[in-house]
Amino acid sequence: MNNNKNWNCYVTIIDKDPAAAIEEIRAGFETAGYICDRHIATSIYLSQKLDKPILVEGPPGVGKTELAKASSEIFSSPLIRLQCYEGLDESKALYEWKYGKQLLYTQILKEKLGDLLEGAVGLEASMDKLHEFGDSFYSEKFLEARQLLQALKSEEKTVLLIDEIDKADHEFEAYLLEILSDYQISVPEIGTIRAKNKPLVFLTSNNSREMSDALKRRCLHLYIPFPDTALERRIIQKRVPEIEEDLRNQLVSFVQQLRAQDLKKLPAVSETIDWARTLLLLHAEKLDVDLVRNTLNILLKFEDDIDNMNSDVPKFIAEALKERV
Repeated sequence: MNNNKNWNCYVTIIDKDPAAAIEEIRAGFETAGYICDRHIATSIYLSQKLDKPILVEGPPGVGKTELAKASSEIFSSPLIRLQCYEGLDESKALYEWKYGKQLLYTQILKEKLGDLLEGAVGLEASMDKLHEFGDSFYSEKFLEARQLLQALKSEEKTVLLIDEIDKADHEFEAYLLEILSDYQISVPEIGTIRAKNKPLVFLTSNNSREMSDALKRRCLHLYIPFPDTALERRIIQKRVPEIEEDLRNQLVSFVQQLRAQDLKKLPAVSETIDWARTLLLLHAEKLDVDLVRNTLNILLKFEDDIDNMNSDVPKFIAEALKERV
C-alpha cells in the first residue's frame, strides 16, 4: 500500500472517469496559472495511465518547462529537474561514488583488519572471515544519487523534468533508455535499482537536433506551438490580470503579427507576459509608435530584428488598434 502524502491527490484525479479526469487536470493547470488546451491535459492523463514519459517539443518559450512545474503543483508532487547540456554524463545525472568516504572506509578497514581476522588461520580462512562482512565498499551507502536516481529512489511520487534534452549528447540518450522504458537503472557494482514510485517524466526539446528513434519510441509525443490569439489573450489575462482588456487585445495582436515575420528569434509567450507587465508599469492605455519602439527590446532579442521591424511598427499598431473592445 502506498502511503505517500501526495498519493491521494494523484489517485483522486487519475482514477476518475477519463473525461472528468482530463477536465480536472486542465482546470488544475489553469488554477496553477498555466493556461492550456484539452490536448495537453489529455497527454498528461494518458502518460500516467500508460506509464509513459512525455517528450514535449516546440519553440523556445511556449511553456514546456512550465508544464512540468504546473504538473508538480497540481499533483502535489516534488519537482526534480535535470538541466541538460553538452557533455552531461552519468556521474552528473545518475550517480557517482563517494570516493572520499570509500577511501576513509579503506583506512578504517586497514586499521581494524587484525580484529576482523582474529581467530582465522591461513589465507583461505582469512578470506572467508572477510566475506562474512559483505562487500560494503560498493554499496548504496557510498552511492551519491543525482537527479535521475533521486527520482527513482524517492518515497514520494515525483515529477522528473529532463530539460532541454536536445542539448545533451547522443550518448546520454542511451543512458536514459532503461529509465524511460522500465523506470530502473543498472549499477554494475550493485545491480538493478527500480523505482519505488514511478515518476511523472517530462523531457523537453527545442528541436535543435533530432531525438533518436529509440528515445521517441519510449515516450508519448506532445508538440506545443505558439498560442493562437484567443489562447494568448487568456494567458495574459491570467498572468497579468491588472491590464485592461483593450490593451491586452492590442499587445497580443501586435505580438502575433511579429511572429508572422522572418525573425532570428520569434517572441516567446514569456516575452509577451514581460511586455504586458512593462506596459502596465509605464501606465500605458493603448499602443503608440513611441511606446512600442522604446519597449521593442522586451520582445525582440536581436538588434537586427529590432532594426528591421521599426519601419513596420506603425502598420502593426494600426492593425492592433482594430482590436479595441
